[in-house]
Amino acid sequence: MEVTITLILVTFKILTNLNTFLLRVGRQIAWIAILLMVLVILLQVFCRYILNAALPWPDEVARFLMLWMTGLIAPSAYRWGGFVSIGMLSNILPKKMVNLLTLFLLVLSLLVLLISFKLGLQHIKVGWIFESSSIKIPLNLFGGKAEAVKLAWMYMSLPIGIFLLILVSCELILRNILVICNHQMNLPFDSDQARFEG
Repeated sequence: MEVTITLILVTFKILTNLNTFLLRVGRQIAWIAILLMVLVILLQVFCRYILNAALPWPDEVARFLMLWMTGLIAPSAYRWGGFVSIGMLSNILPKKMVNLLTLFLLVLSLLVLLISFKLGLQHIKVGWIFESSSIKIPLNLFGGKAEAVKLAWMYMSLPIGIFLLILVSCELILRNILVICNHQMNLPFDSDQARFEG
């Protein structure tokens, strides 16, 4: 039993460090994506209402950036308990029962995420076929031909975001198992969480 707990603890610490790094990078990319999204939307508003000449690409670029921002920020929200939850049962059940219920819900969430990941990969395969009608890489500026962006680059945010959610889910499951086995165990938390909450 002691060997199993030690193995779970080592795996948990490795996963915690990996998630901290990946989610930190994801948050940096996400805030850049939301900044670019706002700038693209403001450009479209300016062109449409001031210049009276709407551009064909800002709507799709803004959607592209929004999907990536969501896929990269959602795992941090999940890890930090930022999703909507109902706390009625946790207030009336004993602590051990709350931990067991949380473990059950985390495992259930992991199963849903695994199915979602498979569906997300299938969606990308279909997306490779279609080209964006408005987003083009301006290779014509360098003597080439403007190339349409494949929509799969937009939809790749889905499986990547879900993969990060799977990693976080595994971390939370291991954390919960360790808490159930030993309430006094001092487990590491994401140091970035305190900066965002404080």
